[in-house]
Order: sequence, then C-alpha cells, then structure tokens
Amino acid sequence: MALTLRSSTSFLYLKDIKTLKTLDDFSTTLCFAQFKPSSCRLKVKNSIQDHAQSTREMTIVSPFEQGYNGQKERFHALSSGHQTGNNNNNSRVPVYVMLPLDTVTIGGHLNKPKALNASLMALKTAGVEGVMVDVWWGLVEKVGPLRYNWEGYVELVNMVQKHGLKLQAVMSFHQCGGNVGDSCSIPLPPWVLEEISRNPDLVYTDRSGRRNPEYISLGCDALPVLRGRTPIQVYADYMRSFQQRFKNYLGDVIVEIQVGLGPCGELRYPSYPESNGTWRFPGIGEFQCYDKYMKASLEAVADENGRKDWGKSGPHDSGQYNQFPEDTGFFRREGTWDTDYGRFFMEWYSGKLLEHGDRILGSADSIFRGTGAKLSGKVAGIHWHYKTRSHAAELTAGYYNTRNSDGYLPIARMLAKHSVVFNFTCMEMKDGEQPQHANCSPEGLVRQVKLAVRDAGIELAGENALERYDGGAYGQVLATSRSDSGNGLCAFTFLRLNKRLFEAENWRQLVNFVRSMSEGGRVMLPESDSSTTDLYVRFVDHKMKKLKEDKEIILV
Repeated sequence: MALTLRSSTSFLYLKDIKTLKTLDDFSTTLCFAQFKPSSCRLKVKNSIQDHAQSTREMTIVSPFEQGYNGQKERFHALSSGHQTGNNNNNSRVPVYVMLPLDTVTIGGHLNKPKALNASLMALKTAGVEGVMVDVWWGLVEKVGPLRYNWEGYVELVNMVQKHGLKLQAVMSFHQCGGNVGDSCSIPLPPWVLEEISRNPDLVYTDRSGRRNPEYISLGCDALPVLRGRTPIQVYADYMRSFQQRFKNYLGDVIVEIQVGLGPCGELRYPSYPESNGTWRFPGIGEFQCYDKYMKASLEAVADENGRKDWGKSGPHDSGQYNQFPEDTGFFRREGTWDTDYGRFFMEWYSGKLLEHGDRILGSADSIFRGTGAKLSGKVAGIHWHYKTRSHAAELTAGYYNTRNSDGYLPIARMLAKHSVVFNFTCMEMKDGEQPQHANCSPEGLVRQVKLAVRDAGIELAGENALERYDGGAYGQVLATSRSDSGNGLCAFTFLRLNKRLFEAENWRQLVNFVRSMSEGGRVMLPESDSSTTDLYVRFVDHKMKKLKEDKEIILV
C-alpha cells in the first residue's frame, strides 16, 4: 500500500527524464520502491510508458485513481535490508548522510519539514543507516545564557525515529559561514557576540591583529569570560541540557554525539579562513596565537623553560596565509621549524590544542557516559604541503606533524582517553587528482591517521571533504573503508543531502555505494553503470491539480 505525504511545495520534479530537482510550478507524484542495496539499479521513466512486468511486480493504486479513471501504476518492489552475503557483519560499514546546514531555522523550527520527510523516506529505501545534523549553539542558546530552545531538533529526532533511521548529533559550538561548503550564516549566540565586542581577545587572532569570530579562543578555556562561566562550562551546560532533553532517544535513535572542538567543529585552529578571501588553497595559513590569552600562555611557558625571549611573540618568519613553505624562513626545507625554538613553539601550540580537546571531551564523557551513544571528535584532513618536510599547513592548524614528528598519534591517544571515535575527512581524495605544485597527499595522510588510530586502539570514522557524487570518489572511500587496508571504518558520513543527490546518476551512485559499504567495501563501484534502480517519477496532469490542493509525494 502507498504512504502519502501531502505537501504545499513539491520536493522533486522531472526536468528531462534524467534529472530530479526542486520546483513549485507543478505537482508530482514520486514512487520509491523498497529494495535491497545489492539490487542497485536506478531507472527513471515516464509513467505513461508501458513497462514489461516481472514476477516481482506489485500493483500500486494512485491516490488520483478516481480522476484517472482507475489508472494504476506498476513497478518493481524490491525487498529492504542490507545484503551482506558471506561477509561477517562486523565488516559492514553503515552510511549516514549529512543534513543541510539550515535544517533548523534561525527561529528554531524545522526547515521545510515536508520536503525533509520525503528525503528521509528516500534515504531509508537506499539502505542508509541514518543522518547527521548540526545542533547549533547559535540557535539553541540564542536568547540568553542557559535559555535553551531544542524544539526544532525534537521535531527532527521524532521524524528520524519514525522512518527507522539513526541520528548523529553534532554539538556545533562554532559559527556557520565563511568556510568550504557553508551555504548559510549562523553566528555565535548574540549574547556571546556582545561579550566579544567588549573583549575582542575572546576570539582567535593572527599576527596582523585580524580577529576571527568563528569560535572562542582556547586561550580563555578556563577563564569566566562568558558572563561568569568559562567557555568549557558553557559547552558542558549545553551538552548537559541536550542529554536531559533527549535522554529517551540516546543510544536508540541518537547513536552518536560528535563534540564540536573548534572551527567547522574540528579540533584545530582557524588557520585557513576563506571569508573575505583571506586564505586560498593551497596557502600555508597563519598561526592563531595572538590574542592576549594565548600570548600570556606562551610567555609563561617560555619563562618556565628559561627562554623568556621565546615568549614575546609567535614566529616572526612564518609568512602569510597564501604563501608557500619555501617562501618563508620558518617552513622552508631547512627552516626554523627544525630548530630548538621551532620545536618549543610547536610543542606549546599543538599542546594547547590537545589540552582544549581533552577538557571538552572530558566533560562530554561524564555527561553522556552510560547513555548508549558514542562520542566522536573530528580532525581536519589538511593534505596540502603534506609531501614537504615541514607540513606547513598542518603546523599552522595545530597538528605538529613533520618529517620528524607524528602529529596524529597524540591526538588519537587523547581521544582514546575518553573512548572517542576519531572522525577524519578527505576520505574520497586521491593523490593523482591534486595539483602537483601543492605537494598534496590525501592518501598518505589517511594512511598515517589509520595507523595512529590503530595504535591508540580506537575506532575510525570518515567523511568526504568536498561534495562529490562520482564513482571514483566513492571507490576511494570503499578502498579506505576496508579493514585489511590498515584500520577499517566504523561508519562513513556522506556530505551532503541536497537536490543534486537526487539527480538520477547521483542517486544511482549513492545506492551502489551504500550497498558496497554494507558488504565491507569489497564490492567496487563501476566507473559507469548502465543498470537501473526502480525509481519512478510520474507527472500529475495539471488539470488534476484541482482534485488536490496540496501537491503529493507518494513513497512506497
């Protein structure tokens, strides 16, 4: 039988029998068949075409049957569930899909709930495990300190549960806007911005004095600078309120809490900000240690080490955002990074980042322990200049990873202290796709991270860094996900749910990918796939619009 969702706006339409996009000009009826991920065939047909029937066909009666004189639509009905074949269930890698950044509106309500409901139905038929959503600090605690509005997220959790999906909730303590993929603007809470306007040193600052409002500087983690509370206390109170509001869903529907640790939710400094054209790929970025709190910390540590002169400032020869390593005295082949001073500075700079992560995750561990929900922390995939000795772009971000130092093992060990999953990006990238002058090696970086995670004894989860839908990107993720390639993935989250995902070819690629991940990544995707999945889209005659004022999306 058909499940009908009535919507005042149509979610998908058929542009040219090959492409699905949003449109409000006419009504559509959408039919998704339940299917096994192993039967990954996508086909888009005009419903008035005749179709040869197989023994697996069902008859679905259109809700417009009266107006169409009893016309019936037939399509293949495929059984649901993951097909694992002879593989051990432990080799299965569940796939999640990131929801839009503005899933909850500035007003605190669920954005376009009818369209989202239809999208979740479609994802369920594709065999997707669940979805990920940013739980924005700037939306929830917007009105004032300790005044939380969770209602938009409550609606989302209930919708996810209704469709039998799981949810990864990201405690997003950063602003949205100004970085790769940011399609909307969600600043920090207004009352926090008021404090920043009074004391600009609350945010990260570069050598030239440029302030970055993406995230509160870790230099003031332990200081009561937010109306009597420290930033760590503010983050803990937020997570505690979330735990109390959603305690009946944790471990069942909400299976993972990704704890925001910095810009873009990642454990790093905002060393490569794209806003206003400050940084461009593949620039080395800049150190972010020039607010008064970070400078005071550096000065104190230098004094303790008997090198007071080292605490006056950060490196004077580290260059500017868009320079290359060899353009600077600090990052060049035989540069300052490999001197006593360089090692001192980097140990302090990276150590402060580790302390920051340890503090927040320690709070999160105490709050969510025993709820059944996993904790995860995200680390950025900074792959440019990876082939150079100094790994300049990683150093400015706070990862002390050079030819002589492993920057990811200390991070993995810190996460292991709190039983936190190591979430890493750039899983879809290949070395050969990158510009040679940037000295990139995303594959080498992923291999290093996998070894660090294995040595620390924790789980590894992955994401794609950029929005891609091609078989080559999916194939790279599949290769990375396998446990026989060092350390397998416990989950993969795909970026991102939008109208492009529902274009026929992109949907086919996703379905194939989910099926392959369900088999432990051992079934590689073809470069091109002429087979089809049974997705039918039927135009509803404009005249029949009078029968139903609302547009309808029918998912079977």
